[in-house]
Amino acid sequence: MLRAFGALLLAAALLGSAQAQGNAKRGEYLSQAGGCLGCHTEKKEGAVPYAGGRALHTPFGTFYGPNLTPHPDAGLGKWSEADFVRAMREGLRPDGAHYFPAFPYPSFTRVTDADLRDLWAYLRALPPNARPNQAHELRFPFGFRFVLAGWKWLYFSPGAFRDEPGRGAALNRGAYLVQALGHCGECHTPRNFLGGPRRDLQLAGTAKGPDGKSVPNLTPTHLRKWSDAELRDILQTGLMPDGDVIAETMAEVVRNSTEKLNPADLAAMIAYLRSLAPLPEPKD
Repeated sequence: MLRAFGALLLAAALLGSAQAQGNAKRGEYLSQAGGCLGCHTEKKEGAVPYAGGRALHTPFGTFYGPNLTPHPDAGLGKWSEADFVRAMREGLRPDGAHYFPAFPYPSFTRVTDADLRDLWAYLRALPPNARPNQAHELRFPFGFRFVLAGWKWLYFSPGAFRDEPGRGAALNRGAYLVQALGHCGECHTPRNFLGGPRRDLQLAGTAKGPDGKSVPNLTPTHLRKWSDAELRDILQTGLMPDGDVIAETMAEVVRNSTEKLNPADLAAMIAYLRSLAPLPEPKD
C-alpha cells in the first residue's frame, strides 16, 4: 500500500516537473503562430533558422533580429526562463535595459504564462548556433535606449491577455491569436512620428509598413470582399481568389505561420477579424 502511494507521489512529481519545464512540441506550434522564424532568420540561402540576422528597415534605421538559439555566447544560452518572460512581458533585457519596440513586446506582453513556458522550452531545444548578433543601425537620436522609458509610458501597457466575457471561446481565441501571439497589429496598424501605434486605427492597414511596404486593412472594410473559405485559402496557400499570389513579406508569413495553424485556430482568427468595427482604408 505504502509502495503504491509512493509511486503515485513520484509520478505526480515527475508530471509537475514536466509541466513546469514546458512542452517543447507545443512551443514549436506557438512559435509558428507567432511568426518567430521570419524575424529571427537571415534572409539568404542556407540561413540557420532562429540564428538571427534578419534586417528590418524602418524610418528610424535598420534593426537586426537576434539569435534565439541556446548558444551560451551568441544566443540565449545564459538566459533563465525568468529572463525570457521579462523580455516578453516587460520589454527588458536581462541587464535591465529597454528593448526597442521593433521587438513586438507590446503584443507579446499579452502571451499567457503557459504559452511563454512552452515557447521557452522550444527555444531551449533548438540546436545552438554561434552566429553573432548584429548591432542595430539607427539614426540619431533613436539609438539611445533610455528614451524608451518615455515611449513605453506613452504606448506600452504590459499584462497577459484576458478573455472578454460574453465574446465566446472562439472569438476570444481569435482575439488572442491576432492581438498577442500573431502580433498582427504591429504591421497592420499605422504609426505616428514617434513610432507609436494609432489606437484609433487598429488593424486598419498603412501605406508605410515594415520596409516601407504597404500592408492591408484587416477590418471588415477590406476583408468583406472575400468569403471565409476564400480567406482560409489565402492564409493557407498564399493564392488569391483571382489567381494572383501574395508576395514578399506576407508570403513569408503564410509560409512560416498561417499555413501552419490548425483549422480551429485559423477559423477563430477569421471570425475575430470579421467581428471588428470596419475602419477606412489607409490613405498614407
